[in-house]
Amino acid sequence: MPGRNPKILAAKKYLSLFFGSILTAIGLEIFLVPNQIIDGGVVGLSIMASHLTSLSLSAYLVLFNLPFLYLGYVQIGKTFAFSTIFSICSLSYWVSVFHPIPELTDDLFLAAIFGGIIVGLGVGIIIRNGGSLDGTEIVAIILDKKTAFSVGEVVMFINLFILGSAGLVFTWDKAMYSLVTYFVIFKVIDLTIQGLDESKGVFIISDNHTEIAAALMARLGRGVTILQGEGAYTGSPKKVLYSVITRLEIAKLKTIVEEKDESAFVTISEVHDVMGGNLKKKSIH
Repeated sequence: MPGRNPKILAAKKYLSLFFGSILTAIGLEIFLVPNQIIDGGVVGLSIMASHLTSLSLSAYLVLFNLPFLYLGYVQIGKTFAFSTIFSICSLSYWVSVFHPIPELTDDLFLAAIFGGIIVGLGVGIIIRNGGSLDGTEIVAIILDKKTAFSVGEVVMFINLFILGSAGLVFTWDKAMYSLVTYFVIFKVIDLTIQGLDESKGVFIISDNHTEIAAALMARLGRGVTILQGEGAYTGSPKKVLYSVITRLEIAKLKTIVEEKDESAFVTISEVHDVMGGNLKKKSIH
């Protein structure tokens, strides 16, 4: 079966990046910026710099990201760099469009929560489609290759510094609300990237692999792949079952496996994205 037209895929990707930047701009200009609540990373630095100077937020979003974009182009690749440039320029434009619109609420808690949800959704869509709005993530990816620190640790350290600075630029109350916003954004980004189904990859090693595979297909409606394995200690051949299920199906899967083989070895891991293959659940009558 031939793949989809590359032009259609590219158009879908850039439309998604465009839509993500609109959502991010709405969250920033309608909820966060008017209430002096910031996000982490370059966006947070841009909000504070715009507050302290006469230059607009949209201008700082581009200026602060320029050196990181060069690093991203050299260290990660041109596809990522172009997607990021498009996302940042689009965000800069929409931030200027929404800036004159008054905030929807002056309640700081509501602004922090709803602003965080909308920004997190927008950023998640952008990340899921290969772009980025935050140059600090590029620095974190590069440092991860050259130091003992992980990407998450570097990003967290940078953002703690930026969010702490909000207490000096605005007030410590605003800094604490910004921390709430950052947490909401972080969780919504995860949800957006992983999807609502929260897919799980399952490996099952059992001598009763045929019965288990048949039961999973019949009772869960999920496809099962049988892999060839070998016991490292005994050297005996083993059949390994692999399937992708949702979080809600974990309990039922465990029940099926226990019914067929109580001694079966089962591992369940996170699957962050799924594409291709016959992944739609088959109807069970």
